Amino acid sequence: MEFIYPDTMPKPKGHYSPAVVHNGIIYVSGQLPVSPDKKNHEIGTIEEQLEQVVKNLSEILEVAGSSLDNVLRVTIYISDVKLWDRVNNAYSKLFGEHRPARTIVPTRDLHYGYQIELDAIAAVIK
Repeated sequence: MEFIYPDTMPKPKGHYSPAVVHNGIIYVSGQLPVSPDKKNHEIGTIEEQLEQVVKNLSEILEVAGSSLDNVLRVTIYISDVKLWDRVNNAYSKLFGEHRPARTIVPTRDLHYGYQIELDAIAAVIK
């Protein structure tokens, strides 16, 4: 088992790892739309938040030996079900032709007032 802590990202405040690699699979913890330098703590639109979340996911996957093209499953938590169409549209642009298994879970408040959080499972490719 390998615990992934990208150098460019702040260490988690909670008792967890950003990602864990085990038997060729990468398990990525929930990612909020916080930029790695934590300077970008602005809320922004749901599309901007999703873009930052996917950037964070991509960076973690790269450190762990994978990429967005090898994502197997995604769970997206949104603060309001009314955001579903906008999230789906922005997500399809970010993932392109790759269509991993996915669940969108409407929830209530997310940390820091964000509207989205995403976790993922991916295959190691290197």
